[in-house]
Amino acid sequence: MAYPGYGGEFGNFNIQIPGAGPDVILGGFSGYPAYSDPYSSADDPMYAYFSAVAGQDGEVDAEELQRCLTQSAFSLETCRIMIAMLDRDYTGKMGFNEFKELWAALNAWKQNFMTVDQDRSGTIEHHELREAIALMGYRLSPQTLTTIVQRYSKNGRIFFDDYVACCVKLRALTDFFRKRDHLRQGFVNFVYDDFLQGTMAI
Repeated sequence: MAYPGYGGEFGNFNIQIPGAGPDVILGGFSGYPAYSDPYSSADDPMYAYFSAVAGQDGEVDAEELQRCLTQSAFSLETCRIMIAMLDRDYTGKMGFNEFKELWAALNAWKQNFMTVDQDRSGTIEHHELREAIALMGYRLSPQTLTTIVQRYSKNGRIFFDDYVACCVKLRALTDFFRKRDHLRQGFVNFVYDDFLQGTMAI
């Protein structure tokens, strides 16, 4: 079974680093692999921004992430699940590479959102969400799409904050499932505790 985001292109886009000037652009982001830097973090133009955001421990928690994303008005809960999506060492915080990967994902989701928001209302409807999810490579049943709309919409419309929360959960749960689907058949057997750990953290 081919999973969305793995082996396929997620979209071509650029990452503008806040406060780094108009000429500092990072490259594209294909799928969901973690970043691996060919040079030291100190040489990365985004590292100074990360250092300003991070606490004394050199990592970013949910409250620090929310403060640095003030222009997007993300809720604290959305920031928590964004960190959980990339928290591979289970510290509840993000290091530099995780932060950089999140920044890339957010830019991809924003571009995707703007692409399907054809009436430029700042929200998307059921059919636009279906298109956005398909662009990311997911093939969901109508019943699943209806469940997602009911969970994330307000009066039938989905705002960007809720859209990102939806994208985070889709990615994190797909990754959780994929790691256990060793034969790529689209089904796995879960131990109850394993299931709870994987889903309650998101």
